[in-house]
Amino acid sequence: MIGIGAGPDVDGQVLVLQDLLGFNDGFKPKFLKKYFNANQVFKNVFNDYHKEVVTQAFPTPKESYE
Repeated sequence: MIGIGAGPDVDGQVLVLQDLLGFNDGFKPKFLKKYFNANQVFKNVFNDYHKEVVTQAFPTPKESYE
């Protein structure tokens, strides 16, 4: 038997990868153990990208075909 949050008495557990990696900070069911805070990492990456585009720090000639 396969379960979602069914405990140790099943043969296997289903866990959505996005939940395991912490993509949704608001999703905190008892059966979920997050191994990574991807939500914060991706927020930081997107904010850094946005800042560099707005300030014209990216793209530079190094990242461009001329």
